[in-house]
Amino acid sequence: MTTATPTRTDTAEPHADILAQYRRLNRTQRRRVTRAASPELRTALAAVERDMALKRSPGAMAAVLTDGREKQARHLNLIDDVFRDIARGHPRKVLITTPPRHGKSRRAARWAPLWFLARHPERRVMIASYSADLADDHGRWIRDAIHAYGDQLGIALHAGSKAANRFDLADPVTGDRLEGGLVTAGVGGGLTGKGAHLAIVDDPIKDDAEAQSPTMRKRLWEWWTSVLNTRIEPGGSIIVIQTRWHEHDLAGRILEGEDAEDWTVLDLPALADSEDDPLGRPIGEPLWPLRYGTKALEKIRRAVGERVWWSLYMQKPRPLEGGVWKWSWITDHRVTPMQFRGVDLVRTAVCLDPAGGGDDTNDESGITGGGRTADGHCYLLADRSAKLSADERGRATCLLALELDADAIIVETNYGGDMARQNVIQAWQQLQRDGLTNGRVMPRIITVNAKQGKRLRAEPIAQIYEQGLVHHVGEFPRLEGQMATWMPGMDSPDRMDSAVHLLTELANPAAAVTGSTPYADHRLSGRR
Repeated sequence: MTTATPTRTDTAEPHADILAQYRRLNRTQRRRVTRAASPELRTALAAVERDMALKRSPGAMAAVLTDGREKQARHLNLIDDVFRDIARGHPRKVLITTPPRHGKSRRAARWAPLWFLARHPERRVMIASYSADLADDHGRWIRDAIHAYGDQLGIALHAGSKAANRFDLADPVTGDRLEGGLVTAGVGGGLTGKGAHLAIVDDPIKDDAEAQSPTMRKRLWEWWTSVLNTRIEPGGSIIVIQTRWHEHDLAGRILEGEDAEDWTVLDLPALADSEDDPLGRPIGEPLWPLRYGTKALEKIRRAVGERVWWSLYMQKPRPLEGGVWKWSWITDHRVTPMQFRGVDLVRTAVCLDPAGGGDDTNDESGITGGGRTADGHCYLLADRSAKLSADERGRATCLLALELDADAIIVETNYGGDMARQNVIQAWQQLQRDGLTNGRVMPRIITVNAKQGKRLRAEPIAQIYEQGLVHHVGEFPRLEGQMATWMPGMDSPDRMDSAVHLLTELANPAAAVTGSTPYADHRLSGRR
């Protein structure tokens, strides 16, 4: 068929031929035909387009049936592609790891099974989740959707089998029972009866307590090997879709298993952290920016903490290392407050890195304190970073300077110009008026402007950590988590930036004052 528009519409036969040929055209050609068609033919073509969309993919079907309310996203397209490939007859084992609230369950355990059954009413689908109730909810949703949309999809429920956790399909014309249908179960429960051509395991782990329990992880793995895998029909497919909870959760065991090479892995962290990202995202780009942009994800990160962030949202249950810092560089040289008592400091300082972007309502102000000995060893003494107003951050910085008897306050001035410096000065003056400075002279204020990239600033400090010249006095979980998991290309948190500025100042030689010696390779030069 050419893209010229046929104009005969007076009989059914030409219409049937036109519509059959229309289905074989690409999208551009179809648009060209539609623009030139008569009103009568255009109506018929619109019906064909709707039917094609219903069959194209789970997402396209969902958009049609909900009049566009069901949204699509690039990562949901990847899930659609998996189901389309399976529907074409290609057996697959696919592991999909995604953050919470990114549409994975709604697409993979509801719309996609519905679409698959509409395409293959002779096949059986199995859905398992961490509880029978959740799995039944998926089954109930699919059953009700067949009630609501079955006429449009060409499928129907068998009159004698309509339970939420187990139903069979029927011929929509005769009502005769077909081979296809659906069964659901909770992880750990039985899956007796017919096998499955497609098994979907959605959210196999309930919560962190379950993930941390060796007994529960063992029970899940035994169910996986002895129950679910034994119910798969020859040539059948398995899809596991979950957020990561633990290094040895179901996804972790699959990746370590004997058949790991048979699995396709779609690792979709909330923020891209690899050049091999399945979506081709640059490092630091959000997975679903229209719903969870960078600012929203930063708020989530602060709310849930580093361990949960890296497990559930970044799909890395073992915190990354090897970007710039390594965990051992921090943990191997840590000292206790008791051990620190015998240390003589020749310098102490505090650093304030104001909330980035001038938006104090969303970001933390990085406030850290530390000191240095005459032989060049640095000690991180405090992390008072928090979400603070301008006045609060100035006061918190000065109080820490008083507590540590700091000789300098370092203020990063990239955002807000001189405002942060003024906040500190005004806070000190107020503390003087309140009688809280005990006659101490205000520490020297050193302003820094981060002209160089974050990696250039961070790397030399990481090298000093590697050499064992930086010691954390006690533990600073959030700061340490940010250091060990930060990778170049990602936005760095303010508490980490504050520590880098602090240690750059402390390690940078001021030989006449401190007695230290310069680094021969000038590694700290020009790092601001």
